[in-house]
Amino acid sequence: MDEQQQKEILVKAKDFFRERIAKNHIKNTIKLKSLEEFNINPFLIKYLANYLCGNSSHKSIAKALIYPRVLGTSITTSFGQNIQYFCSNVLSGFGSAIPGIDIEFKDAIDNRHKYCQIKAGPNTINKDDIETVFGHFKAVRNLARTNHLNIDIDDLIVGVLYGTPEELSTHYQRINDEYPVIIGQEFWHRLTGSKNFYFDLIQAFGEVAVETNAADLLDKVINELASELKRQGY
Repeated sequence: MDEQQQKEILVKAKDFFRERIAKNHIKNTIKLKSLEEFNINPFLIKYLANYLCGNSSHKSIAKALIYPRVLGTSITTSFGQNIQYFCSNVLSGFGSAIPGIDIEFKDAIDNRHKYCQIKAGPNTINKDDIETVFGHFKAVRNLARTNHLNIDIDDLIVGVLYGTPEELSTHYQRINDEYPVIIGQEFWHRLTGSKNFYFDLIQAFGEVAVETNAADLLDKVINELASELKRQGY
């Protein structure tokens, strides 16, 4: 892959993050002004507010409720749910017509043609996903035998977009016993030919983050939720 192709992926990646992740993040943040969005544990909420802010004012309680959602589950879930969109748009030049295979590419390290399932991060699959991956790869091997294709086991890989090998869950480790699981920097190196592409991609997403400074919006949502907490007697 040449430098121009790498730049095109980075531009598409920024558009993806801006339109599919950042906009959804803002939309999901606005929802949090309503108490109905939370399942409050009355035994813990004042403790958490004090732990976070040093007091249990309504605004502190609102922060204790909102921060975990805004900075954790909301955007992490959104990113995971958009992986197929990421493959079909950002990585559109590598699309595969084989069921169960997200992308195909020539590996920049070993020069072999790879058949790859894409996953988001090192903890984003469950136990049932293991057999699904094995089933898809078995089908590809059967297809290879039928059509006399030169496909080795090492040519069937799971590509994990971010993380390090040490962070891979036990479910990924189980897959790695049979088929290679390539994660983070190594995956992007194999795909693009650039050892630094992973970090270029992180930088590209960071640039979108600068565009999406929602500090004022977040403060407004916290204040609105604090007002509702006060009306409800918390």
